[in-house]
Amino acid sequence: MIKSPTRVRTLKELREILAPHRREGRRIGFVPTMGALHDGHVSLVRTARAQSDVTVASIFVNPTQFAPGEDLDTYPRTEEADIARLAKVGTDIVYLPSVDEMYPEGSVTNVRVEGMSDLLDGQFRPHFFYGVATVVARLFVHVQPDVAVFGEKDYQQLQIIRRMVRDLGFAIDVIGGATVRDADGLAQSSRNTYLSECDRQTANTISGALHRARCRIAIGVPVEVALAEARQRILQAGFTKLDYVSVVDPMTLQDVPNGVLGAGVAARILGAAWMGQTRLIDNMGIGEA
Repeated sequence: MIKSPTRVRTLKELREILAPHRREGRRIGFVPTMGALHDGHVSLVRTARAQSDVTVASIFVNPTQFAPGEDLDTYPRTEEADIARLAKVGTDIVYLPSVDEMYPEGSVTNVRVEGMSDLLDGQFRPHFFYGVATVVARLFVHVQPDVAVFGEKDYQQLQIIRRMVRDLGFAIDVIGGATVRDADGLAQSSRNTYLSECDRQTANTISGALHRARCRIAIGVPVEVALAEARQRILQAGFTKLDYVSVVDPMTLQDVPNGVLGAGVAARILGAAWMGQTRLIDNMGIGEA
């Protein structure tokens, strides 16, 4: 019989529920989400369960990471379906805070991870990673986990959170969960539900283009040549706008030099493009990245 996770909506209640687990020395695993869960989220929860004794997942659509005109109001909210999914993988606690719980009246404290937050996605969504860092820091204070799991699909976010944890001294192991893809290679995302049937048929071009560029770079094709080919493939497939395709140092997120990538050098190729009104992102490791 599947046991439904305990639903918690306030910080006070969350601390009361977690207190006995802490006293007993149990390891607490945490997966923060914005809901609209798919198999990628489920894989993160499985990873957290394997690394901990008590698993907490949060569902909170964070307003501070949406700019005016973005999809805050229309972002899919499927609480009951999400909790049913979390129950099937043995989640112990689901934290469902309100906006007022996360951002008490008069709250003025924010977290900024400078530099890394202004690259790649940060160039096109300058508000985004400051909102992410702020809400994740607050969730870490609320849950006080021993381990937290974030998807590698949002690679820039993962690396920014790792940097924040290091800089602020959070005693949390941050684990990256592998990207979960549909059969055609498209990275799973809550926003994929926005794609029309026609758009969905060609959306996987972004993953195919990045994969081809990754392989080309690995066999010695100059970075700038492989990137130019990938950008062309994405635009020719019918994407309406290309924000970027870049190869970066996996730790700093700075562009690697043009030319042939040195033997044994790890890098990451990342891309973001628009299919109609839907923005898709993807990334893949090169070498050991």
